[in-house]
Order: sequence, then C-alpha cells, then structure tokens
Amino acid sequence: MSTHADRAAELFTSVPKFGNCAQCVAKAFDADDSFVSELSAFGGGRAPEGLCGALYAAMQLADEADRPALRAAFREAAGAETCREIKGTCRTPCAECVRFAADFLEKKHKI
Repeated sequence: MSTHADRAAELFTSVPKFGNCAQCVAKAFDADDSFVSELSAFGGGRAPEGLCGALYAAMQLADEADRPALRAAFREAAGAETCREIKGTCRTPCAECVRFAADFLEKKHKI
C-alpha cells in the first residue's frame, strides 16, 4: 500500500514533473487545487524564512500546535530547515525532503 510520503515523492520525481516540492506535499494529501496552485510560489527556497517548500506546505497542512514538532523532526531528518542549507551544507536531495515532510504529517495525523 502506498503512503502519502510515497505519493508525494512520486509526484516530485514524475516526468513530466507535477510541481515544486510544496505542491507535491499538498497534492499527496489531496489538498484543494487552489491551495496547491498557491504553493507554486513557495518552492526553491521562496517560502517565508527561506524554508524548504516541502516543510512549509506540511506546516500549512498541520495543526498549529504540531508545527514546532514538525520543524524539529524535519530539521533532524534533513539536517536543516532552509533550502540554502539543505542544498548547500547538508546536500539532502529535494525528493527526500518531500518524503520527510509528508511522512511526518502522515504519522502525526494518522491520515
């Protein structure tokens, strides 16, 4: 059985590509199409604070009370929260960041 994390990673690596990291996380959870479209502006380090778009999308889908834990879990898994650090110092592939964000959201909410 495929998980939301699997679906998000598949969307991100599909050819032709579905969308950016933020959009793929949201789409994997069947978010509203207008929300998925809005997230087109938040991939590639363009989310607030330079956050990874996958993390940003997961935070938007998570309950507000769960956001600090999501950030901490993502930082532990990816090595950082911002695209600049993830791509530079940590060298964690974007597809893995998409998977980390979706996996945490899925486990936390048992979706």
